Amino acid sequence: MNAMELDTWAEQQDEPAVRIDGRVDPQVHDAFWQTVYWGESYYRRECEYEDYAPAYCVGYIGYAQYGGCFEDAEKSLCANWFRIKGDSRLTVDEAMQAIRAAWDHAAQVSHAEAHDEVAPATQHAPRRSEQRQYAAA
Repeated sequence: MNAMELDTWAEQQDEPAVRIDGRVDPQVHDAFWQTVYWGESYYRRECEYEDYAPAYCVGYIGYAQYGGCFEDAEKSLCANWFRIKGDSRLTVDEAMQAIRAAWDHAAQVSHAEAHDEVAPATQHAPRRSEQRQYAAA
């Protein structure tokens, strides 16, 4: 990094945390998923958190952007996954399961905060038993 890039980086570190529509604090959600991703039903041992992180991000940021019903936003979320997945080794089906898990967790946290409840850090909404199949975009 040159001196100008270092100055820009230092300025960004002082900026407040990003909150999308007041419903999501990405740092809180990222920290949560780093501690529980390996316990999810779709987890594969050969994958690392870095493989799952983009999908989780699509899920919790997507909840903040779209809100409402997951199914109504599903196509957009899938397209967002393909845009930001980078080097992730997840299949699209695995990614969509992680996206749904992050969406559900963000919704649960948002609901708990709206009702001044304290949501346990390791609890999130149960998964649907059926798994959807997604075609590559």
